[in-house]
This record gives sequence, C-alpha cells and structure tokens, in this order.
Amino acid sequence: MKNRWILFVASRYIFKGRSNSPVLAVLGIAFGVFALIVIIAVMNGFQLGFIESIIEISSYHIRLDFVPPDKMELVRSAVMTVPGVKSAVPFKEFQALARGRRYGQQAVAVRGIPENVLETDKLMEAKLEFEDGSFDISAHNSVLLGAELARRLGIGMGDTVTIFSITGILSAQDEGGLDEFTVTGIFRTGFYEYDCSWAFINIENNSFFTGDTNTTLGVKISNRFHDGFVMERIKKKLPKEIYFHEDDFHKIKFSSWRDYSRSFFGALRTEKLFMFILVGLIFIVVGLNIFQSQRRTVLQRREEIGLLRAIGGTQKAVRFVFVCDGAIIGFTGAGLGLIFGLIIATHIPQFFSLIESIVNTFIGLLNILAGFLGVERAENFAVFSPAIFYIKEIPSRILPAEVILIFMFGFFSALSAAWFASRKAAKIQPAEVLRYE
Repeated sequence: MKNRWILFVASRYIFKGRSNSPVLAVLGIAFGVFALIVIIAVMNGFQLGFIESIIEISSYHIRLDFVPPDKMELVRSAVMTVPGVKSAVPFKEFQALARGRRYGQQAVAVRGIPENVLETDKLMEAKLEFEDGSFDISAHNSVLLGAELARRLGIGMGDTVTIFSITGILSAQDEGGLDEFTVTGIFRTGFYEYDCSWAFINIENNSFFTGDTNTTLGVKISNRFHDGFVMERIKKKLPKEIYFHEDDFHKIKFSSWRDYSRSFFGALRTEKLFMFILVGLIFIVVGLNIFQSQRRTVLQRREEIGLLRAIGGTQKAVRFVFVCDGAIIGFTGAGLGLIFGLIIATHIPQFFSLIESIVNTFIGLLNILAGFLGVERAENFAVFSPAIFYIKEIPSRILPAEVILIFMFGFFSALSAAWFASRKAAKIQPAEVLRYE
C-alpha cells in the first residue's frame, strides 16, 4: 500500500503530460499487433488449408506401404486397436492418362479406395467439397474427378472418361490397364494440384488392381503431431498379434506426414517466420520511440524526480514509475491491436466484401457519368475474380498460442524500452537537483 503512489504518478505522467509521444506509442503498438494478427491469421488460413489437404487426402498421418495383400485386413484391425488411431484406410494408386470425349488427354493420379471410406475417415469427408454429384464409387465403372481435371477434359456428370494406366508400362509389365468410367462426382479440395490431376475409383476394380497388388494403409490419428509415438506403438504391436512370413514385416515401410512434401512444408514454415520477423520490426521502431520519449521525460522532470527521492522514494521506486508508464502504454496498445485484429481476422470475407461494395459504389457513379458522356463503362471490381484467382475468398485461421505470443511481444517491447530508459532516472541524486532550487 505504501508504494501505491507509483502507479498514480505514472498515470499522471502519461495522461496529464504535454507530449503526444504516449499516444503515438500506443497507436504504433496497436497497429503492429493488429497487422501481425491479421497477416498471420490469413497466412495460417492458406498454409493450413494446403497442409490439411495434403495430409487428409494424400499422405495421411501415417502410412504403411507394401503391406502383404493377404495380411491387410489383419493389419488394419490391429492398427485400429492402437491408442490414438482414429481411422485406417487401405488404398491403392497408380499413374494414368485420362481422356474425355471432346478434349485431349491428361495425366492423372488414380487412387482406389473403399466405397465406405467417408464413413470411417471423417477428416477426408470434411476436405472434399462436391460441385456436382456425390461420393459414389459403388459401381465398378464409377469415378470421381477433380473439378479442374473435369474442366480440362471437357466432361461433366454422367459423361464417360477413358483411363489408361501407364504404371504397368513404366514398370516393364506386359500391358497397362484400360477401362471406361462414368463420372459420378466432381469434387474440390482447395488444393489446385489435386483438383486438376486426381481421380478416385473403387479399390475392388479388377481392371487395374489384381489380388497381388501391394496395398498401402493410410492411418489417421487424433493428433498428427504425435505421429512418432503412434508409429512406434504400431511397430511394436503388429509382430505380437500377426504372424508374418519371413521378412514380410521388414518389407513394410512406415512413414509419417512429415516425410511427404517436406520441402513444401519447410518453405511454408520459413515464409511464415520471415513474415513474422518483417512485420515485427514495427515493434522495434515503436520501442525506440518509447525509449527516446522516456529519456526525454526523465530530463524534463528532473526536479520532480529529485523531489520524489528527497521525500523517501527509493531508486527502485522512481525507476518503477517509468516502467509502469511503459507497461500502461504496452498493455493499452497491445490490447487495442488485439481487439481490432481479432475482429478483422474473424471477418476477413466480410471485410473484403465491404471494400468491394465501396469501390463498386464509386464505379457505379462513374458509370452514370460515363453514360452521359458516351464513353465506355467500367466493370465492377472484385478483389478475387474467379477469372484470375483460383480461390473464392481469403481464408483465415486464428491460433490462440500465436495470438498470445503477438500480444506479449507488443507488450514487452514497450516494457523493455521503458526499463532501459528508466536507468537514467534512478541515477538522479536529490542533492544535485535541489541545490539550485
């Protein structure tokens, strides 16, 4: 209670001071926190969308390759009993050429999956958005195509597509498979590579998958970052519960999602880190501004500081006055930036829609004027035109840990600047200041 005056003096220095430096410092930190939250949220939206599409549709969390076909069901059942495993889906895949009726042929990755895969793999179901048709591969000759692949081939729902396997040719087998399929669904994943080059068929299709074809088991777990622990549990469990022929178990290749698209994931992580650093430079500029402002305040209030020391204020208490100034500035600025950042980050589509509406309002007024003048009218403005961009809207994903880190970064930048600036105030001696008063 005896040091309650510290906060009182600190608040008067900020709110009753003649300088606008505290206001500018608060606005600087608020803008930095706001910008970082919005930019990182948008970057998370893009990056996590790509990563989840790769993991949930292509690579799975854990993969078991070269599983003996006669042991697949036993292996799948054993894997499902491992703690942390949510689903285990067998699949086979090959490279092929797809040809429609009107246009040329396209290279395509064809994956054979069970017809009830969406019942067991809810994460895959969440990433598949059907523009036309539905997930139906119950028939022998049914196929699901990516939306961009269907557009390139010039086919739609109910049309026929010819698929010719080139895997057999590349592996020097006698001949590749060839069959005609009816399109029963056209999907989007949000990842362009899959939408323009992937197709799904029934794993029981005998035109391409023979009984001795090696099958891969794709495993989804509760937390994909625990892939290493779950993989070790699977490795320990399989030999105990399933009898393998000699060397069969050692032929199974275990891999996790980290092994797939490693360079792509690394590039995304590096991009995010450098963006964080570049935008974070705002805090360094604001911190230097706070440092200089506090040093100037110390010089301007030498007499007051000397008086505080003379009536019993310790060096630590006087220094803490200016540290409280920095804490108030940092907390206020970071708090404002946090509030407005979260508001914008959670309403990114509406924010851009508002911008489009404002711009199009001005364009409409100009078009009215153009009508009187007899000149060409301008088209409406779209931030992300479907004719140019693949995305329909800006994705946004807020991660609480990153939001807290950004808030603390803004707060401590002001606090540390005030701490270093307050050292000069602690060195002021009452006798030196008051001898001339």
